Amino acid sequence: MLVVAALVASLVGPYTPSLGSGKSDKALSGPLSAKGSKLVDAHGREVVLTGVNWFGFETETFAPHGLWARNWESMLDQMVSSGFNTIRLPYTNEMFDADSKPTGINYSLNPDLKGLRGVDLLDRIVKGATDRGLMVLLDRHRPTAQSQTKLWYNEQVSEERWIQDWTMLAKRYKNNPLVIGADLHNEPSGEATWGSGDRDTDWRLAAERAGNAILKVNPNWLIVVEGIEAYDNDYYWWGGNLMGVKEHPVRLSDPAKLVYSAHDYGPGVWQQSWFSDKDFPKNMPGIWKRHWGYIAEEGTAPVLLGEFGGRSVSPKTTEGIWHRELLNYLKKNGISYTYWSWNPNSGDTGGVLRDDWKTVHKDKLELLKTYQAPRLHTPAADQR
Repeated sequence: MLVVAALVASLVGPYTPSLGSGKSDKALSGPLSAKGSKLVDAHGREVVLTGVNWFGFETETFAPHGLWARNWESMLDQMVSSGFNTIRLPYTNEMFDADSKPTGINYSLNPDLKGLRGVDLLDRIVKGATDRGLMVLLDRHRPTAQSQTKLWYNEQVSEERWIQDWTMLAKRYKNNPLVIGADLHNEPSGEATWGSGDRDTDWRLAAERAGNAILKVNPNWLIVVEGIEAYDNDYYWWGGNLMGVKEHPVRLSDPAKLVYSAHDYGPGVWQQSWFSDKDFPKNMPGIWKRHWGYIAEEGTAPVLLGEFGGRSVSPKTTEGIWHRELLNYLKKNGISYTYWSWNPNSGDTGGVLRDDWKTVHKDKLELLKTYQAPRLHTPAADQR
């Protein structure tokens, strides 16, 4: 992520996807595919991702944050009890290096994690999540743990390494239907282009190269492609601008595995001009549609809002108004989301959890609960 209206009447009650006729007797199950602007499961029933980001693997701790304060399984149990069905799990390629070592884990609280590092630690968290019926979307957030990058490669991590690590993960989780896909690179920005044809900067072409390599080894995965920052001199949030899709769609070997993803934030992250527009918040649906929502509204492909969040959800604040308008827009159009973040230690946004890493912000969770969809079926989840 980048460092005065009431809640609309339609934002009430839990969200239930339109499942179609004659299929209500079958449990939702993976793998997932795209059908128009919707995601569907193996039986053709609509699936909506309504989840959270749990970050930390992408940082120098090389482990999900908060494990210094509590047990990792209790964390996952709380995500389930809070109603989420998906975790977007950021990572850095550096965590797979032999000399990477997790820190920030209280082994008195998490004794079963002692000695685990890198992909073995990732395995444990992923299995714990999917055993509970949570879907997991892996997110390559950073090449190295130090900072995000505007492009998908840097001096330390080449494009070849980026793709190799993705295919390694795709093979590793091929037989777990609740590990649903790859968010290829977090927030392309700056010099990243879309449709320019420049191999060094054209994110759309790079996404095709990586996505098709992944599908060769794991044809079940969704390939999640974020936007860029600027297209045709129209500047938006990092990773949030998908305007180029209209003229330059991503071409995968299996188009039914393509999902586009945007990130969108409120004034607590940056005071964009539209927040002070005289028509705010009525201007917001048009802005969202122009930059990324049109893909879903026109039935082109599914869209995942991979990150959005902020500290205030109060209808008396600009950020709270924005929060509510955006969630209403997502619900109206059946757009999936993973909220930023579960963690409280995101500086600009805070999280669902309070700083004690145990209690939730009730007002924030109550708002998110107005748009939550069911978890997928898994036998292990039924036994819990």
